[in-house]
Amino acid sequence: MNGDGMVKLKYNINGTKISEPGTERVESKLPATTRRGKLLKAKVLSRVFSEDFERVKKKILDPRGPVIRRWNKIFLVACLVSLFVDPLFFYLPIVKKDVCIDIGIPLEVILTMVRSLADAFYIVQIFIRFRTAYVAPPSRVFGRGELVIDSGKIASRYLKKSFWIDLLAALPLPQVLIWIIIPNLNGSTMMNTKNMLRFIIIFQYLPRLFLIFPLSSQIVNATGVVTETAWAGAAYNLMLYMLASHVLGACWYLLSIERQEACWKTACDLEEPYCQYKYFDCNKVKDPGRLTWFNSSNITSLCSPSSSSYPFGIYGDALEFNVTTAPFFNKYFYCLWWGLRNLSSLGQNLSTSTYAGEIIFAIIIATLGLVLFALLIGNMQTYLQSTTVRLEEWRIKRTDTEQWMRHRQLPPELRQSIRKYDQYKWLATRGVDEEALLDGLPLDLRRDIKRHLCLDLVRRVPLFDQMDERMLDAICERLKPALCTEGTYLVREGDPVNEMLFIIRGHLDSYTTNGGRTGFFNSCRIGPGDFCGEELLTWALDPRPSVVLPSSTRTVKAISEVEAFALRAEDLKFVAAQFRRLHSKQLRHKFRFYSHQWRTWAACFVQAAWRRFKKRKEATKLRAMEDLMVAEPEPEPTKPVSGLAIYAAKLAASTRRGINMHSESDTGVVSPLQKPAEPDFSVDEE
Repeated sequence: MNGDGMVKLKYNINGTKISEPGTERVESKLPATTRRGKLLKAKVLSRVFSEDFERVKKKILDPRGPVIRRWNKIFLVACLVSLFVDPLFFYLPIVKKDVCIDIGIPLEVILTMVRSLADAFYIVQIFIRFRTAYVAPPSRVFGRGELVIDSGKIASRYLKKSFWIDLLAALPLPQVLIWIIIPNLNGSTMMNTKNMLRFIIIFQYLPRLFLIFPLSSQIVNATGVVTETAWAGAAYNLMLYMLASHVLGACWYLLSIERQEACWKTACDLEEPYCQYKYFDCNKVKDPGRLTWFNSSNITSLCSPSSSSYPFGIYGDALEFNVTTAPFFNKYFYCLWWGLRNLSSLGQNLSTSTYAGEIIFAIIIATLGLVLFALLIGNMQTYLQSTTVRLEEWRIKRTDTEQWMRHRQLPPELRQSIRKYDQYKWLATRGVDEEALLDGLPLDLRRDIKRHLCLDLVRRVPLFDQMDERMLDAICERLKPALCTEGTYLVREGDPVNEMLFIIRGHLDSYTTNGGRTGFFNSCRIGPGDFCGEELLTWALDPRPSVVLPSSTRTVKAISEVEAFALRAEDLKFVAAQFRRLHSKQLRHKFRFYSHQWRTWAACFVQAAWRRFKKRKEATKLRAMEDLMVAEPEPEPTKPVSGLAIYAAKLAASTRRGINMHSESDTGVVSPLQKPAEPDFSVDEE
């Protein structure tokens, strides 16, 4: 639009410009404005929120997305494998019985293949880092921040920070060294191999070890933990400790070969000019001069660990137990054991010589062992305690309860009831406060969890099976779990009812005495699918309910361990409104059928009706017998009425009056039972 010398440029979210008719001429005349529009476009589209990330670009990865989280865990395993493989190159030099050092070709081939496979993961990591967005620092003030998705900015930031460390870790230096560089060097092949292997492996091992820490931090920031379970975390820390023992054992093996070679050189100096240093390379074994020298030399006795002619120091065990000449697996496990033993004992059993390098190596072992052992114990204790923290809290709480019961001198029956309740609650919840856990979750997630936990159980209650999904969700959201042990009174007759219980498991005994009336007792069994406290539902369905809660007409006692869901009085108000919306006769009849208060009244009503019918039937039969007895021929007018007939008539009348009075008194046993209040399931007119 060129109304006031301004131009409006439109772009899609993927960065393509929307061309409008008539704007080409304006854009050609206003190049500065166009440049400002392009800069604005670049600024806006270089950042995006995580929610819109997938719609913007498919080639840029979200650092907090599932792909990067999965790759970080895979790359962490690859890094650990690489850290395990690299020290194995120290086992390439082997000592032969001909007093020479050679290279293990089979081991060299295997390590080259495994190391090349591990290097491929580092190369893939570099490629992924170039395609991974990052959170803009100014946007971290609130929320998760905005992702920078501009490829140029991502590459520039990566090149300035950690690219060179990743590149150094990904270079195949050991493979190039042992297959290309060392065979083309002049001099002793064995001397070059040992010295350059030690330098290259350590030089590349440090950046690979450094990459573990930021990678673990990324995993922790994304998921909260490196491992999902406590036992996996303990095993992870133990594996790192074993990895350190593995590295120390490999270094000790290589240094032991160097010390043995140093002893050979010292003995060779005593036998000049017949001995030469090149004779210690196994490639010179067939040399005539070496054969002449070896047959006349006593180098094997001079460099024996049993002789005191040369101080082997901490490397004496390698020669004494023939570690340097043993097969690979034998010497590997012995070196691993040596590293683990001295790392755990902080190097206290090491007897060093006066060589500076040996003393420095022993100091490194002691210092590293102290730090790693402390970290291992601390982390292992943390992880293992996390598996029993709930059990320990429950044990402490139970100890406090026992002390309180002894202090208050509770009777044994109450103590046993408290112990049974604590034990049953632990078995049901494992010490987890479910309500506190759910309260910390969002409302929608809390509703889904309650639906998963309660929906199938709520459907078992016949009173709820007529409701739709929306009503059931609302009911599930307001249900509270309730646990009762055997012998517990849930409510007593005459007490106010503050909740309505829906039984899931267990059985209860419900009985009433009709307000303590002598001679009246009604009892019934409540099981899974039943409910109690229906007086509260009648109170809640009242369009003008009172503030005072209704009184219970029955006493409910648990006769086994009971699991139920409870609806509080305030929550039942909402549920009652949902009931009123149904306003169906079927729901009214169902409530009457499953209500034990209505069942009791119905049983008493039927019993009274049956008794009245029975008494009337007996009275009718007696009246018929009386009529047969009283019926006689008409007396003659001249014949006087006998006194016996008059007495029989009076007796029959008194008998009828007694039967009627007795029938009325019998039916009075049941008739005073008041009819329960009728729940108002109708829709409010207003």
